[in-house]
Amino acid sequence: MSEGAQTPMKGAVRDAINEQIKHEFYSAYVYLSMAGSFGVANLPGFAHWMRRQYEEEAGHALKFFDFLLDRGESVQLLSLEGPPHAFRSPLDTFEQALEHEKEITSRIHELYDLSVQEGDYPAQVLLNWFVTEQVEEEKVATEIVERLRMADDDSAALLLLDRELGER
Repeated sequence: MSEGAQTPMKGAVRDAINEQIKHEFYSAYVYLSMAGSFGVANLPGFAHWMRRQYEEEAGHALKFFDFLLDRGESVQLLSLEGPPHAFRSPLDTFEQALEHEKEITSRIHELYDLSVQEGDYPAQVLLNWFVTEQVEEEKVATEIVERLRMADDDSAALLLLDRELGER
């Protein structure tokens, strides 16, 4: 290997990261759809929170994107499905968001396991960040779900939470 050359990635890790880029962009789409639903429901704080989440997820996709480029690998952007667009209530929306985050956590763990099996240390370092990030993502979504359950059908409590989430 010449000086400055990088250790090549195994195809399985590269392909799995390309797949994860798709899932991260899909996550962004999901949150943007949720933001639109909250906008229609006249809950601007919830809509703002979801837009910020959209931006964060798009940033996660770009983190994987840049990682591949930094390793001298090609990025293959894969097709996305349309996200869900009908949500019954704020609680239903955040319950779906929590389930979605759990799915992403599972995908990150599988990708981490693959990087260990393939001996891809740089990928493991990157994925350590994502493992920690997913703990935070699930924690925050769980807290909001629990607060919405406490609010039940109390409009005043819902409006207070809407205002709080708008400050994100």
